[in-house]
Amino acid sequence: MVVIDEETAVNDGKYALGAGISVNAGAAPKVAGLLADAAMLRIASSELPGGAVAIDAGVNAPGGLEAGRRIAEICMGGLGRVALVANDAAWPLAVSVTCAEPVIACLGSQYAGWSLAAGEGKGRFQALGSGPARAIAQKEPLFAELGYRDHAAATSLVLEVDRPPPPEIVEKVARDCAVAPAGLTFILTPTTSLAGLVQIVARVVEVALHKAHALGFPLDAIRDAAGSAPVPPPSRDFLAAMGRSNDAILFAGVVQLYVDGDDARAEDLAQRLPSRASRDYGKPFARVFKDSGYDFYKIDPHLFAPAAVVVTNVTTGRTFRGGAVDAALLAQSFEG
Repeated sequence: MVVIDEETAVNDGKYALGAGISVNAGAAPKVAGLLADAAMLRIASSELPGGAVAIDAGVNAPGGLEAGRRIAEICMGGLGRVALVANDAAWPLAVSVTCAEPVIACLGSQYAGWSLAAGEGKGRFQALGSGPARAIAQKEPLFAELGYRDHAAATSLVLEVDRPPPPEIVEKVARDCAVAPAGLTFILTPTTSLAGLVQIVARVVEVALHKAHALGFPLDAIRDAAGSAPVPPPSRDFLAAMGRSNDAILFAGVVQLYVDGDDARAEDLAQRLPSRASRDYGKPFARVFKDSGYDFYKIDPHLFAPAAVVVTNVTTGRTFRGGAVDAALLAQSFEG
C-alpha cells in the first residue's frame, strides 16, 4: 500500500510540479502486474535479506522486450506510456514514450541518479538507481530544485546490474526510504539484456529534459514531452551493449518538447539541446568512452542528448527544430 503524507506537501519547492501526485502509487500496480505475469514475461523473482524482492529481468531469467517496456513505465512512476512501435526499414523496432507531468516522470523518478555502492575490490557492488524510490530517499540535490517529495510504505528501484544487491544495499535503501526491507522491490535489468536495452532507450525524453535542465532552461516552462528511439541489437559484451543503448538516443532519438514563454528561449533550446552540439559528437559512444580512458567524467556531459529535437512554444504556436538523425553513425554502432 502506498501512503502519501498529507501533512507534508508533495510539492513545496521552487517549481509547481507534481502537486498531489505519487510516483510510488503510480508504479505500485505496475510492479504487481510484473510479478503476476512473470511466466509470460520470462522473468523471475526471489527474496533478498529482510524480505525484499528482487525481480530478475535479464540476469539469469531471459526477460524480453515486453518486460523492458513495462519496467520503463515503472521507472516513470506510472506517469509515462511506453510503446514498441514500427520504425524505419533499417531498424524496424522503436520505443515511443509519452509523459504526463514529464518533469516529475522523467527527472523525479526515471532518471538514474541515486548512486549506490558497497564492498571493495572485485566484490564491489556499484549501481545507479532509478525509479520511484528516489523520490522518497531524496538523496540528490535535484529534488531540492524540483520541490517534489513522495512518501510510501512500499517502493521499487530499478538497477542496471548483473547480480542482486548485497545486504548492505538493501539495508541502506530501506533506511533511506524509511520502509521495512519487505517493502522493497529491486528490478534488475542488465544492459546486455533485451529488457535492459528497452528500458534504457525509453529514457529518450528523460535525457532531453536532463540536458534542458543543464542548459538552464526553466523546468516549470516544460508543459509536455514525447519522443522515440530505435531498439538496438543486443550484445553480451557490456561495453558494446552500453554503447549501442546510448547511440540509439544520441544518433536517432527524436524528442518533441512543448514549452511556454518567449520564442527566443524556445529557439535557443532547440539549437543547443541536440547531441551534435557537443564537442564529443562524431563517433560511436563505445569509442568515445574508450578514448576518455573509460572515465565518464572526461566525456562532455552535453553529449547525452537526443539526435533531434522539436520545440513547440504553446504560447505563440511557433515551432523550432534542431539536430538531425545520423543513420551512418547509428549503423556504425549497431553493426560494429
